[in-house]
Order: sequence, then structure tokens, then C-alpha cells
Amino acid sequence: MRFEPAQAFAPEPAYILLPFRFRRLPWDSERVLLSSLSGDWMVIPADRLPPLVAGEIDPGDPLRLDLEARHFIAASADRATLAPLLSQIRTRKAYLQEGPALHIFVVSLRCHHSCAYCQVSRRPTGQSRFDMAQDASIHAVERLFEWPSPTLTIEFQGGEPLLHFDRVRSLTERIVERNRSEGRALRFVIASTLHDLTDEQLAFFAEHGFALSTSLDGPEWLHNANRPRPERDSYRRTVEGIERARRALGEDAVSALTTLTRRSLEAPEAIIDEYRKLGFPSIFLRPLSPYGFALKTKTRTGYTIEDFLTFYRRALDHLLAVNRAGYRMDEVYASLLLSQLMTPFSHGYVDLRSPTGAGLGAVVYDYDGWAYPSDEARMLAAMGDFTFRLGRVEETVDTWLRSEAMQRVLEAGVAEALPTCADCVFVPWCGADPIDHYARQGDTIGHRPTSDFCRKQMGMFDLLLEKWEVSEPQDRGILESWAFRKEPSSALQAAA
Repeated sequence: MRFEPAQAFAPEPAYILLPFRFRRLPWDSERVLLSSLSGDWMVIPADRLPPLVAGEIDPGDPLRLDLEARHFIAASADRATLAPLLSQIRTRKAYLQEGPALHIFVVSLRCHHSCAYCQVSRRPTGQSRFDMAQDASIHAVERLFEWPSPTLTIEFQGGEPLLHFDRVRSLTERIVERNRSEGRALRFVIASTLHDLTDEQLAFFAEHGFALSTSLDGPEWLHNANRPRPERDSYRRTVEGIERARRALGEDAVSALTTLTRRSLEAPEAIIDEYRKLGFPSIFLRPLSPYGFALKTKTRTGYTIEDFLTFYRRALDHLLAVNRAGYRMDEVYASLLLSQLMTPFSHGYVDLRSPTGAGLGAVVYDYDGWAYPSDEARMLAAMGDFTFRLGRVEETVDTWLRSEAMQRVLEAGVAEALPTCADCVFVPWCGADPIDHYARQGDTIGHRPTSDFCRKQMGMFDLLLEKWEVSEPQDRGILESWAFRKEPSSALQAAA
């Protein structure tokens, strides 16, 4: 029997390839965007990708050091350590350690307005049966303090919460009193039209350090069309409320957001200029959501994601021009995405969490004593779909977390484990948002390639990266400053 010498083993690769994702740049097909498990990223020539994967990047190549520093490759097995990579992942997911920090109390469904795009089932101002009852509010406060978060942001919503100010007052006072023994950091927010502010209310807000959030859809003609009142005075009353609140509480106490209808897409410059005229340092350009009256009136007020992205590109160009002219103003959602890209930290914005922020980052206590993992889940219930009801406020948080509704959210709540998302270059900075996919596609996982959520996210990331990369240094500096802006108010984060 003839003995054949053993085949020589191939030499070990010079480095270990760590998991990463990539995407050709839509504006330059000769280059690719890479993202690592840690959320680091870089752009390299497309022809460098095959040798990277094959383990052929030479030790003296400057690219080699950059790839190792950003956790795309590691040194050989006997010298490699994953400790820095794991530490950075823990930093990005730090919000998971504390539980929900945003707690939304819906104190009334009553409202003066008849907005066609409203996400909520609003009720006439005289129907007080749609106000939160005392018993429900007492139980809701008990549930609030069962959550472990050291910081609790309590946001009052409606309808118009000022129509049930007595409940806002009693809840605030009960929470403050209970907190004497709990020792949490409390932040109070109210989302209101600000139309009916009284001196008594402003004094109460000042005493408890409230932040106020309102809706301002643009100049008078647009705001009145989007947010009608019988008297056709919505814009005037909103502006008067903003100015009055600022005088009483300070310039920084009031924030605003705009909801975009089909009519709004024609006027990005006018919307931004209105915010500048009124002295706002930020603007939140929020597209329509598939809930409530917004869904019923979609054929009249709605538009495609492609239309939104075309609008957004115009808006971004104008915002950059406004900043170049010396007025500092950022767009809130762009700032949130850019902070994901430019910093190693996570802001914990509910829609950009993985695992999902629904139930893990926010909880909603509805006027009728039911609890939900997000405002979107509450809106679905208002439309007759109770899939995501957690339970009653009389039940414990532990019962809610074991509910079938929460299990459905969690099963589809990790973007890194979802079809298509698992391979997406943007997944380290994105979220799963199973309730949005359920609302749009009838399934918590959904079909990502045709998902409006995914098309919006990918379009926004592409646009911001393109602007950052191809712009003049001044514009690049403006975008980078947005990434490090102060944390947006919880009312803006909730996009209520």
C-alpha cells in the first residue's frame, strides 16, 4: 500500500472577518457602504470588497487599520478580543436596561378640531364620558411606578388634554406625591393645541416644570386647511397660545411639529420659513400615519413614500440654506438618524429601537383604563382592532408583559432577526416597529421589500449620507451639528 503525504494545510488568514453588511451607494455604484455589528460604518471602493472578504488586505494597507478599528475584522485568533465590540453594542442598546421611560396618559378624547388626518377617534367637546375617570387614573399611577426606569417622562395627550385639565392636575399631583418615596427623575409634557390656556394652567405648568408641545402645520393658509375649526381661527389661536406659553414658561418650553398632508408637500420652503418666523430651533416633518381618520381620508390627503422623499429633499436643501444664512434650525428626525450614524450612543427614540420600543420604551394609559405598548396600538384599538391591548390598569405590569399582545410584539420586535432586515446595511441604526407593519400590511413582520416603513427609512438614510458626503464643508458641518443636538422633547419623540 502506497503512503501519500498529507496535503499541506492552507495558511491561516491574516485576520478574522467579523460579520458585516454592505450596500452599493445609489449615487455612486463604484463604492459600497459597510456597517459592522457595533454600528460603525465606512465607505470603500467596490473593488476592495472581494479582497476584504477573501482575507487579502495587507498588514501595511491603511484600510486594514481602519477596518480593525471599526470592528469589520479582528486580529488572528490568538490575539483577537471581542471586548471592545461587545462594549459598543451594549452602549448602543443601553436603553434596554431600564424599561419604558415614556408614559402617555390619554386624559380625554374630546377635541375642538376636525382634522382630516387625525390619528385618533376624536370626540365632540361636550361628550365628557370620553374623559379618564378618577379610578382609572389612580390605578395608572400605581402601574407607572412598577416600571424600573429611573427617569419617567409623563406625557398628557388627547384629544385636547386641556379640556380635562382637572385630571391633568390630579395625576400630576398624585405622581409627585408618590415620587417622594420613589425618588425618580420626573419630566412632565403636555401635547395640546394651546388654544385655551388659562393663567391658572400656566402657573401649574411652571410649578411642575412642564414642557408644552403643539401642532403647527405651516403658514396660516396651510394650518387652517389641515386643522380646521368652525371659526377658521386655528392658526391665530395656535400662535397666540405659543407666544403666551413662552412668556410664562420661557422660550424653550414650547416645541411644535407639523403633520404633512398632500397639500403640505407643495410648500416645504413655506413651512420651514413659518417655523423660522416664529423662532423655533427645530422642525419635525412628520408624514401621515395609517391610523384613524388619516386612514379614512387617505385618498384625499395621502401620498406615496416616494412623494414624501421628494418633498424631504427639497426641505433639506432649504433647511441647509437657512442654516448657512445664520439661523440655526434642525429637522428632528434627521437629527435622530444622524446621531445614530455619527455617535456611539443611542437616544432611545421609540421608533428606532431594536428590540422594539413598543412596550419596552413606551406605555400608553388610555382614558378608559386599557393599557397599550404604543400610541399606534391605541389607535388600532380605536379603529376596532384590539390585537395589541396589554390589559387593564387594575392588572399588574407583570401581567401585561406576559400577555399575548406583548408576546406578538416581541416575536417580531428584533430587526436583526427579521427577514431582509437581517441583511440590511442600515439595521444597526434602525428599528423593527412591528405594530406599524401590522397596521400597513396586516402582519407584524410584514414584507420588508414593499414596506413603507422600510422604504422611508432607507430613503432617509441614503439621502442624509449622500448630502453629508457630497456637500460642501459648511453643509457637512451643519449636518454633523444636528447629530449632536440636545435630546428632542418627549412629545416630539412620541410624535403624538
